[in-house]
Amino acid sequence: MTRPLALVTGGMRRLGAAIAGDLADAGYDLALTSHGDGAPEAALAATLQRSAADWHYFPADLSAEGAADRLMHEVVAHFGRAPDLLVNNAALFGQDGWESLSPDTLDAHFRLNLFAPVLLSRALVQAAGGTAQPAIVHIVDQRITNPNGDQLSYTLSKQALAGSVRSLAAAFGHRARVNGVAPGLVIPTDDYDDALMARLNDEMPLGKLPEARAIAEAVLYLAGARHVTGQILFVDGGAHLRSYRRDFMHLGK
Repeated sequence: MTRPLALVTGGMRRLGAAIAGDLADAGYDLALTSHGDGAPEAALAATLQRSAADWHYFPADLSAEGAADRLMHEVVAHFGRAPDLLVNNAALFGQDGWESLSPDTLDAHFRLNLFAPVLLSRALVQAAGGTAQPAIVHIVDQRITNPNGDQLSYTLSKQALAGSVRSLAAAFGHRARVNGVAPGLVIPTDDYDDALMARLNDEMPLGKLPEARAIAEAVLYLAGARHVTGQILFVDGGAHLRSYRRDFMHLGK
């Protein structure tokens, strides 16, 4: 019996690696992309080694013209079939506000955060050829409901990606299911110290920030939810229920 195949963009590091690892444990073969080197981070490497997953790394600059179609062609050629699941996780997270907003910052964010996922989704549906019903999951962001003024190009691009969930679900109809997962703060960077993390956990309506595993669980649910399309699941500790004056990294500083 052929294992299902998942294509995870940005799947070698951080949240993408956590999603890829859980998919491998759940029985998926993996096509993984990144714009960096081809070595998965340590936890993912260990998962891939112990699992039975057949996986392959595809280097890709998804913001480049024609990259989506090239990637899908390479994946189909390598595995001999189209993916059953596409997780659009790769993203650019810049730090501009309205003062520094420019055509260049908008173009860079929209190319990777919106155009690439939409074009990859189209390429997948074309590759599936109407004989299967692949699942597509966009990774968006909880801030789409209560945005602040930080990371403006990023926020605008993620709001557009969230809007594409319903539009693509309607456009593809029975040929693909399209859903989204909206994480909160999951894997902090060096901008977050222990005191700030403690305050942020207390700020969440559920009293706790989500873990990467929770995002992966939501992706797995949507991958198998045969009667669900056009939906966005918020996995954020309830953060989208509140409005924050700044991005989390600035709160309390």
